[in-house]
Amino acid sequence: MKGSIGIIGLGIMGGAMSRNLVAAGWDVVGFDVSEARRAEAEADGVAPAADVADLARRAPLILTSLPSAAAAAATAAAVVASGAEGRVVADASTLALEDKLAFAHVLSRAGHRPLDCPVSGTGAQAKVKDLVFYASGEAAAVAEMMPAFADLAREAHDLGAFGNGTRMKLVANLLVAIHNVASAEAMVLGMRAGLDPHQIVKLVGAGVGNSRVFALRAPMMAEDVYEPATMKVSTWQKDMDVIGRFAAELGVDAPLFKASAPVYDDALARGFADLDTAAVCRVLEARAGMARRAEGGTAITQSDRAGAII
Repeated sequence: MKGSIGIIGLGIMGGAMSRNLVAAGWDVVGFDVSEARRAEAEADGVAPAADVADLARRAPLILTSLPSAAAAAATAAAVVASGAEGRVVADASTLALEDKLAFAHVLSRAGHRPLDCPVSGTGAQAKVKDLVFYASGEAAAVAEMMPAFADLAREAHDLGAFGNGTRMKLVANLLVAIHNVASAEAMVLGMRAGLDPHQIVKLVGAGVGNSRVFALRAPMMAEDVYEPATMKVSTWQKDMDVIGRFAAELGVDAPLFKASAPVYDDALARGFADLDTAAVCRVLEARAGMARRAEGGTAITQSDRAGAII
C-alpha cells in the first residue's frame, strides 16, 4: 500500500477519486452522508468509516469533496472533534473564498493543516484521471498530498498561499460557463441550418473553434442524452453564484458570463435540474422552435429532422 488516505464525500467526483486511489494501491477510507454511496464505495474496495470523526482518526491525509459551505463547516468541526492530531485536510470542493477561509480557520487553530485544492474537470474526467488540481496552502502539506494527486490527475500545481486554488478555479469555471453555452449555441445554429449534429461535433473538433468543453459536452448535445450527468444543472447553479459574487467583489463586469447565466436559469425552470449542464442545448433548441423528440420522448430520426423544425 502507498499509504492511508480518507475521502469525505463520495458523490460523482469523490466516488471516482476513491476508486482511482484504490486502484493505484492506496488504503482508502471513505465516508458520505448517503448510505447508498457508502455501500457503492465499499463494493469498490473503499474501507467505510462510521462518520467523519472515525475517518479522521484512521487517515493522516484527508481529501474532501463537498456540496456546500454548510457541509464543509460541519466536516471541519467533526475533524476537530475527532481528537486526531495534525491531519492534512485538502478540500477539493468549489466554494466561495470566504467559506474556504472559514474552513481553514477552524482546522488550523486545532493544529490541523488545511489546504485549498479545487479541481478543474468533470465527473467523467475524474473517472479517467483527467483532472487538474489547483493546490494552495502550506507548501509542505501540498507536497505530502502530491503523490495522491498524481494518482488522480494529469496535472497538479502548487499555487502558493491558501485561497489561490479557489481563485484559479473560479477563473477556470467562468470560462466553462461561457464555453458550455457557446457550444450549445453553435450546435443549435448548425442543426437549425440542417447540418447533422454528429458531423458538427466532428468538424468543429477538427478546427480552431474547438474547446475542451465542446469536446466533452457537444457529443452529449448531438445525442440529446444528458444522463448520467457529469455536472448536474442544479449543482452548477451553486458554482455560478460563487463566480458571479467573486467577479462583483473585484469590480469585474464579466459580460459574457452574465449573458450565460439566464440560460442555466432557464434550464432549471424547464425541469432539467438533474441533467448534465450540456442540457442548455435543449433550452436553446426550444427558443429556436426546434424539436428533436416526438411525443412520448421517441427520438426523431435524421431523415425526419427537417420536418421537426417548426
